[in-house]
Amino acid sequence: MMNASDTQTTIDLSGEWQLSSRDGEHRCAILLPGDVHSALQVAGIIPDPYIGRNEERVQWVAGRDWVLERTFFLDHADGCFYLDLDYVDTVAVVFVNDIPVLSSDNCFRRYRPDVSEALEPGENRIRILLHSSVAAGADRQARQPFYVPYSTANSPIPNGNMLRKPQCHFGWDWNIALAPLGLYGTVALKALDPARVEHLATRQVHNEDGSVDLHITLTLYAVEPAVVPVHFDLDGERVLLDCGIDAGETTIPHVFHIETPRFWWPAGSGEQALYRLTVEIPGETVTRQIGLRTVELVTDADETGSRFAFRINGREIFCRGANSIPADALFSRASREKTEDLLRSAVEANMNMIRVWGGGFYEHDWFYDLCDRLGLMVWQDFMFACNLYPCTEDFLANVAEEVDYQVKRLSSHASIVVWCGDNELVGALTWFPESRNNRDRYLVAYDRLNRTIEQGLKKAAPEAVWWPSSPASGYLDYGDAWHADGSGDMHYWSVWHENKSFDNYRSVKPRFCSEFGFQSYTSLPVIRGFAEAKDMNIASPVIELHQKNAGGNERIAGTMFRYFRFPKDFPNFVYLSQIQQGLAIRTAVDYWRSLKPHCMGTLYWQLNDTWPVASWASLDYGGGWKAMHYMARRFFQPVTVAAIPSEDGKEVRFSMVNDTPEPAVVDMNLFAVTLGGEKIPLRMASGTCPPDRAETLLIFAADDIPPDSILAWSFIANGTSGEGHYVHGTYKTLELAPSGLTLKAAPRQGGIIEMTVTARGLALFVMIECDVAGRYSDNAFDLAAGESRVVTFTPAAPLAPGTVPDFTLYDLYSCQAAT
Repeated sequence: MMNASDTQTTIDLSGEWQLSSRDGEHRCAILLPGDVHSALQVAGIIPDPYIGRNEERVQWVAGRDWVLERTFFLDHADGCFYLDLDYVDTVAVVFVNDIPVLSSDNCFRRYRPDVSEALEPGENRIRILLHSSVAAGADRQARQPFYVPYSTANSPIPNGNMLRKPQCHFGWDWNIALAPLGLYGTVALKALDPARVEHLATRQVHNEDGSVDLHITLTLYAVEPAVVPVHFDLDGERVLLDCGIDAGETTIPHVFHIETPRFWWPAGSGEQALYRLTVEIPGETVTRQIGLRTVELVTDADETGSRFAFRINGREIFCRGANSIPADALFSRASREKTEDLLRSAVEANMNMIRVWGGGFYEHDWFYDLCDRLGLMVWQDFMFACNLYPCTEDFLANVAEEVDYQVKRLSSHASIVVWCGDNELVGALTWFPESRNNRDRYLVAYDRLNRTIEQGLKKAAPEAVWWPSSPASGYLDYGDAWHADGSGDMHYWSVWHENKSFDNYRSVKPRFCSEFGFQSYTSLPVIRGFAEAKDMNIASPVIELHQKNAGGNERIAGTMFRYFRFPKDFPNFVYLSQIQQGLAIRTAVDYWRSLKPHCMGTLYWQLNDTWPVASWASLDYGGGWKAMHYMARRFFQPVTVAAIPSEDGKEVRFSMVNDTPEPAVVDMNLFAVTLGGEKIPLRMASGTCPPDRAETLLIFAADDIPPDSILAWSFIANGTSGEGHYVHGTYKTLELAPSGLTLKAAPRQGGIIEMTVTARGLALFVMIECDVAGRYSDNAFDLAAGESRVVTFTPAAPLAPGTVPDFTLYDLYSCQAAT
């Protein structure tokens, strides 16, 4: 029970509630914010859905209605009170003292119902009835004027497209299908005395003299007219205004003039200067981080179509990054700390952009605050993905409210550089027999939805950058942006979904590739967390249940047959799947970056996992780095050298890429490395790469590669260094000699473990692994004969003094060796 004093304006209703199934069969405690599945698991009513085949055992939860209840105490019920709720998932009715005060059906809206008439002095009871999304989706589908298809390949739980709820909750080709429900944000009772902040939006005007005017629009809501003192504060410059407001909403403008502004830049391009904006009214203070910057999406026509490049503060920035999905399939298992670790891992891998994909959430405010501070540009999708959607008046009105709220909530963030209408809805028009047979009907429906979103964005934030869909070849262009590469952004999936070779990535020249990916298994320590020893087989039911993409396991294995000798056991199969994943994505990134400025962005699919599963992610569930993330840190270096074979295979072009605003002087040493590990110097090359460009450093004839050797190189550029290797052909043709890897480990000050890894022969893709969560300073690296590398391991949680985990070493030779 919670008490409120006379002076309190907010009663926080988060914490412990009572959860029960509507039929009364199940009852337990639930912590809000939180989700129903997690509460049931903590109470022992259901098993952990992520372990074994438990997903199948918990499907009944989504089919039930659930009730959340608690009490709170009011000294008096005089005046005006409202509930403040957001992230209500999803179809819910809220009762206060058995009086219905709210009916909600959009997880992406904020609800603030007046509850004054329902409150009583003393004890009050609040009850929230959460309807089954399965039942609600079926009911709404039945009421549509015509059937609206959804992607059955992604969503084994049907009709998620009927609900304004994360679409991946109904399953995806990387997500568990649970259709969770709960409350994930604010849950509070507040007094309206005399007004509340409804919205705080900002707009920047960058003047020709270099100064910036920060235009603030404060929207207050009141029940009756009043005079409200408003304090505006920008980094200590404080202004007090006494504002007369009307009943309903009143907007109050204010302008701060910044004579000598400090600008916000993406990671790697400058500092992330941030100003603190504070707005204060009686009983409420709202703050925003403000980064001053200009953003343009350049789509000018050129000789090959039209460009697609982001210009920040007048400078075109090559976007290096990945697609971000929700941090967990179940909200209660996520946390700010875990999400911050994911975003920091992105920056540590030299990323400067993430795409918040349209099948999940508009993230919490703190997520974008983190992106502001880290310098991660955000490509923000609206939450529509891979389905068709209703176009009825009530659905579109609901969407319009959602867009207005989310844009006003988020548009002040410097990190958000583009708002995109949806994910793959144009392509979805061709995926279903209904839309193929009656394209006009469904195209009109899509256009109504897309225009509702665009108009809502332009009304709420007229200066925001808008892109209609991803992928899209252009505005009002409904062409094939999966394969046509002359303009717009591209999703290129032919290598994975069409089982084409890695070389196929070099058959297209995207202007900006916002999705492409290749799967691997999650790391062995993660697999041990959900599978028993008897399940350690790619065809076991448990492993297959933790592979959500149809044919995914076969495709991973088939690719190994194409490039490698087959691994000797299950742990090495997992390891090699991660190496080939990294090779696939490196092949694409190296080539597309070499096309700069024709191509100005590569965002691979995907950054993270929502649960332990085989997927396209470079980070394991829990945040550990898979092999690809260590490889990404190298192939995303701001200045790098990459080997690009010619189409006929006769030459290898070494491309130097410079994503910095200064010329980069590149000095490279090229070696042949025998299969026994001996390094033979071949060539030295030096060159200067202009700012923000890619140029050829060296062309090497493939015939000049010595027999039974591979190429390897190291380079230094503007104080940074890098390395790489190139195999002319496939790895399975290499008659590798034993690598003779050894590892010596010892604890060091600060709780880290220092390791020295040494090779007697050629060791390719050396990977260190242990069952203790933590981060390695380097991994998935190469060693020639006689070379050593010192690697540090920082455990996620402190180890007992003097403890050294058991480390396992992998490399290509050992992976494929018969003994």
